[in-house]
Amino acid sequence: MKNSDFLRFEENHIMKTNQIVTLYHGSKSGISGPIAPVSRERCDFGKGFYMGTDRRQPLTLICNYPDARIYKLSVNLSELKILDVEVGLDWALLVAYNRGKMESIKHSAIYNRIANLSKGCDMIIGYIANDRMFVVLDRFFSGEITDMALINSLSALKLGKQYVALTVKACKKIKILDEQVLTGNDRDKLKQESEANRLRGVALANEICRKYRRDGRFFDEILKAGE
Repeated sequence: MKNSDFLRFEENHIMKTNQIVTLYHGSKSGISGPIAPVSRERCDFGKGFYMGTDRRQPLTLICNYPDARIYKLSVNLSELKILDVEVGLDWALLVAYNRGKMESIKHSAIYNRIANLSKGCDMIIGYIANDRMFVVLDRFFSGEITDMALINSLSALKLGKQYVALTVKACKKIKILDEQVLTGNDRDKLKQESEANRLRGVALANEICRKYRRDGRFFDEILKAGE
């Protein structure tokens, strides 16, 4: 079997649009100064400014911080070069690359392909690896489940999308519409909701992983085929 037969990638596409979208951003202590692509390095799609389509999603990430704030944003996508990543293997490998999980095959064909997916782009649009997916992704990266189990878990969990501004040009297209400080009561409720969502997601993913435990390819097989 040829590597090209073994590896089946999605048709992700670079797009341009004049659309204006409303998104949400959660901050541990508030935005200070101009919006900039300055998240930590090891995020799903690399260093950038992360925004979500679902207001409640970023809330669960910041509920443990006493100065947490949620922002409503208007984002003008015109004149931006955008990578739209479909749910599937490319999405998982892009997350793996940005989390440092592909260093063992650095400079291989598959490594270079994933590393260059967003080259020259101002923004990435893709599904969120939220608290319901962390456990499933780790199981995939450690070789416990196959890509089929992972992809079907992604589809079943119905994750929201995130928009990641990678460049200063993209960040300048973002306007703050509203800022809300979370109260202690808000944070307590969100902590309970986050844990309940995590447990439901893990239970559903476990069921799917059992169903597809003999179908698909393991992470190390995918990496080896792309060397």
